[in-house]
Amino acid sequence: MDDLHARLERTRWPDEIPTSPDTYGLDPTLLADLCTYWHDRFDWQAQINRLSTFAHYKFHSTAGNIHFLHAKGKGPSPLPLILTHGWPGSFLEFLDIIPLLTDPAAHGCDPADSFDVVVPSLPGFGFSDRPSNPGMNSFRVADLWVDLMHALGYDRFAAQGGDIGAAVTTALGLRHSQHILGLHLNYIPGSYRPHLPAGAPLTVAEQKFTADAAQWYDQNGAYAHLQGTRPQTPAYALNDSPAGLAAWIVEKFRDWSDSGGDLYSTFSRDQLLTNVTLYWMTQTIASSFRMYYENRRAPFHFAENDFVHPPTAIACFPKEILSPPREWVERGFNVQRWTQMPRGGHFAAAEQPELLAADLRAFFKTLRT
Repeated sequence: MDDLHARLERTRWPDEIPTSPDTYGLDPTLLADLCTYWHDRFDWQAQINRLSTFAHYKFHSTAGNIHFLHAKGKGPSPLPLILTHGWPGSFLEFLDIIPLLTDPAAHGCDPADSFDVVVPSLPGFGFSDRPSNPGMNSFRVADLWVDLMHALGYDRFAAQGGDIGAAVTTALGLRHSQHILGLHLNYIPGSYRPHLPAGAPLTVAEQKFTADAAQWYDQNGAYAHLQGTRPQTPAYALNDSPAGLAAWIVEKFRDWSDSGGDLYSTFSRDQLLTNVTLYWMTQTIASSFRMYYENRRAPFHFAENDFVHPPTAIACFPKEILSPPREWVERGFNVQRWTQMPRGGHFAAAEQPELLAADLRAFFKTLRT
């Protein structure tokens, strides 16, 4: 913490042109305010104390130690459920939803809908080991998750995810369907392309989505292109500058959440900085970037026989960055539930834990037998 504070004090702020906030990137005033709070008032020890109220473990996998939370359900027959985070998030995204899933009776819901919840940190994220070899993509992580769940005694289990977590969850359904009771996604992997027979026409909605997606990546995808092609280069700067790291991460929480332009209406400074500090303390920004590099080389471009057979639920949050139409998703997934959420964005578990938990309970209620 002394080193972090010293670096924040020595931040060399770039120049700016007086114009509308966020014209050229993250609002300088917002970042300066956040860094001042980080230096003067943020209490990392208090956050560690909060994290210590959860049961933390490490799984000794073939790819190194995997950190995970394991919270047992309090109902009559809890269903095992693995929740997978994405970038630039972490396992912290799920802290508020865990009690809603493990102890529904305490929140006015049916105790029969309880879950045994497992929340791992992706390899190279947070307290998990950083991969020492190439090839750690979403498919490889799915293999590790099956091993982890088997080590915990769960042969068949449910899976949920968004962002990279949606890619890992999709890989579980695609490659390990015999172990998957059902999938719940609040995002469709960005590289997903269903198999299209020669000459197969796209619907009007599908044509619009593919055009919108191309435009979104052109206007907003610089981070993904850089992380997917030259991950080491920006990591030098971000691993050395806390202000730079905060700017790179917080910009996504601002842009991708349902904040209505007011970031602090959705996330507190403590929430944002706990996540950023986790990346800082563990020095995992470089290893988190490499997941983009590896996934770029293993995209979800479905072949003729590729199909996600386990029953799948899709939760559509209105401020998600890219939301394909149902017919596009159904070309590659066994979609059994499609829920249009009233509010929320990309970080669903952190933004709207009650809505996400309710949808998980409703979907898996039909699959528990």
